[in-house]
Amino acid sequence: MSRLYDSIEPNVIDEEMLQRAVEEQGPREEAGLLAKKEGINFRDVKELQLDFRNILKIDNLWQFVNLTKLQLDNNIIEKIESLECLVNLVWLDLSFNNIEIIEGLDTLVKLQDLSLFNNRISKIENLDALQELQVFSIGNNAIQTLENMIYLRKFKNLRTLNLAGNPVCENEVYAMFIAAHLPDLVYLDFRLVEDNMVLDKIQSISDTMVAEVKLTEYNEDIAKLTETLMTLEMQLVEQLEVKRDPFWRIFLGRRFVRNRQRNYHHEKLLEIAISTLEKIVKRCALVIPTTIPCTVHTIVNAVNASHDIHLLKIDNREDEIITKANGWASALIEKVHKDEIHRNRSRVMEINQYVDHLHSETDSLDILEQ
Repeated sequence: MSRLYDSIEPNVIDEEMLQRAVEEQGPREEAGLLAKKEGINFRDVKELQLDFRNILKIDNLWQFVNLTKLQLDNNIIEKIESLECLVNLVWLDLSFNNIEIIEGLDTLVKLQDLSLFNNRISKIENLDALQELQVFSIGNNAIQTLENMIYLRKFKNLRTLNLAGNPVCENEVYAMFIAAHLPDLVYLDFRLVEDNMVLDKIQSISDTMVAEVKLTEYNEDIAKLTETLMTLEMQLVEQLEVKRDPFWRIFLGRRFVRNRQRNYHHEKLLEIAISTLEKIVKRCALVIPTTIPCTVHTIVNAVNASHDIHLLKIDNREDEIITKANGWASALIEKVHKDEIHRNRSRVMEINQYVDHLHSETDSLDILEQ
């Protein structure tokens, strides 16, 4: 469907291309020449024309934050990308390219006019954020199913739609189907949609066609419900996983504090023992002074030995307590983990059973039988 570029070298949008494009579309008077000489601030640019430049990849447009109109038609672009910063864009032309999937437009909430004419798109999708869309041209693509047209009902401001050249247009009820489901549409495939024609076409749609549409909408709702329920379940699992980790930190840091308390106890005991010894020596005149160092040394050794024994008993007792506590915590965490796995599996099974039930109800309906 798109043009061939076998003899032309593909291009990527770079600084030089952007500068040249802005200069070419700028004013020609003296002020414009001065701007060309001193440089142009891309943030001030409102419209940008990059057509017929053999562009393969969209890139380097992040500076054009105030851009309202972007023309990228007649290139060889294969993917819609790098448009996130163009939040003020109102008009976008990507016609005559090689695009296969509609994507990368989620931030363009102000977009009113979108052209994807003459690409390779097979499905209208990923446009939910474009609630201001008024003109949508997607003719000459590969759209085949009428059911895909139901997606366009999301856009309450849509007034002009071009689908001409798609396989779906060959369906004999194509026009009446569009008229029935997009009652606010003014122009379809370059033709005015008159009110009386809309009413006639709505009335001419068979009950089978209406049933098919409703069934398609119902299946789409089931798919969305499934995705939502599964997403919520996964979020719950992740939250429980995050909350379980800090539990292991309950016992951290306590031994360090207790060690400081033990050392303080030992130092005070040694201080009291030496002070008491000095008092005794002063009061006892018969004691030979030269024996004092030996006595002090003996007392220090005794206090240290007592302290070592005391620490050993405390450490042994503490290790025993911590071992039991960690064992208890480990067992509790393991139980919680197993319970969560069981809960998650049960919940997923419940969701699948519910979805299967909904599908079985639709399968059992006879509305599609002639």
